Amino acid sequence: MGGQSQLVDRLLGWAEQAGDVALGWLVSPAAWSQFGLLAVAFGLALIITQRLRPVLARVLQASPDARGLLANIRRQLTLLLPLLMPLLAYGFTALGEEFTRSLFGSGAVIAFGKRIFLFLAVRILVKQVLKDPFLKLLGRYVLLPLAGLYALGLLDPLLVRLDETIIALGNIRFSVLSLLRGLVIGSFLFWLGSWSNRQSADYIEKQEDLRPATRQLAVKAAEITIFGAAFLLLMSIMGIDLTAVAVLGGALGVGIGLGLQQIAANFVSGVILLIEGQTTVGDYVQLDGGEAGTIVKMTSRACILETFDGRWIVVPNEHFITTRVVNYSDQGSANRYDASFSVSYDTDINQVPALITAAVEALPFVLKSPEGPDCELRGFGDSGIDFGVEYWVAGIDDGKNKYQSQVLFAIWNALKAAKIEIPYPHRVIEIKSGALPQ
Repeated sequence: MGGQSQLVDRLLGWAEQAGDVALGWLVSPAAWSQFGLLAVAFGLALIITQRLRPVLARVLQASPDARGLLANIRRQLTLLLPLLMPLLAYGFTALGEEFTRSLFGSGAVIAFGKRIFLFLAVRILVKQVLKDPFLKLLGRYVLLPLAGLYALGLLDPLLVRLDETIIALGNIRFSVLSLLRGLVIGSFLFWLGSWSNRQSADYIEKQEDLRPATRQLAVKAAEITIFGAAFLLLMSIMGIDLTAVAVLGGALGVGIGLGLQQIAANFVSGVILLIEGQTTVGDYVQLDGGEAGTIVKMTSRACILETFDGRWIVVPNEHFITTRVVNYSDQGSANRYDASFSVSYDTDINQVPALITAAVEALPFVLKSPEGPDCELRGFGDSGIDFGVEYWVAGIDDGKNKYQSQVLFAIWNALKAAKIEIPYPHRVIEIKSGALPQ
């Protein structure tokens, strides 16, 4: 109850002070002149805004199809047009404050009006200009209350009181003001870092002249740089000695040396993969351990392979450096496959190569470059004469693209149409004359 009574007494004291100030303004000729200047500043700002805003809207309006940095800047400036009137009023009031202070030696009324115009500008900014949900939340619960306290002249006493309130955690002591300032500024900095990271990533991904691996490396480097700079700036704003960060970095180095070797090795391996570009997102690879699939994502620790049946395999980056890797894609190059078959010994084998070559060549996915289909005699088997046809395709026979199956169908249909028999395994049993043992 004692705390509540103190709060009520303090509020009553502030109300009494405000009443005395208002009464003094009402009986002061200097105050009335300042009210007049406020009215003139507001009217002048309103008139200029009505004339200037349509002109600025036409000048800044960008075509809906326009792209690029200049078009984006013009669109952002268009969003700021609602701030024109309160900012003009604030500027005119600031000029009037200098005039009244030089003439009357006092400018409390016009200074109060200037703060009110600033509060109106902040309110319009939060309600009409800001579109991002995080910025709108920050403006509604942080920026707008601060502007209201500043307009009422209560911001400085509140900041002093918060700065004097100390929180102690063992040997660590910090003020409530520094804690709140760190939370607000830290949230804004890391939002700004996230936004900058998205913008830089989009810009880098559009640079088609760069290799995919180089783009991935540039995106990762930009991300580390942006968030590292945001972290250091936050440490500096909060007054934390950066030597503590150096000590932390040394401790982290010791930790890597003792127990994080694999994590460090995977991180370094990921950087090497991005620099060399031998494997990149979209490649179909097969590792020495049997893992095979399309690389759908490369992180600082591992690569994610997607198999033809939709499963994801997380493969540490180190495996791509220390083991043998077969890359079937190489950024979309053609690949050669072969299909084996046999014909009967009763077949005129001289007609088989041309027949099969023509059948495989007619398939739409079979390439003529770097080399067309080539049917070869492979050998004489136990049950038939063995052939093989080699062909090139622009892709991977990974299960989703069943090239081999379609080629085998074409071979079967061509042999059947030519009445060429495909043999099945058979054995010749010879029974010698003589009585069987009893």
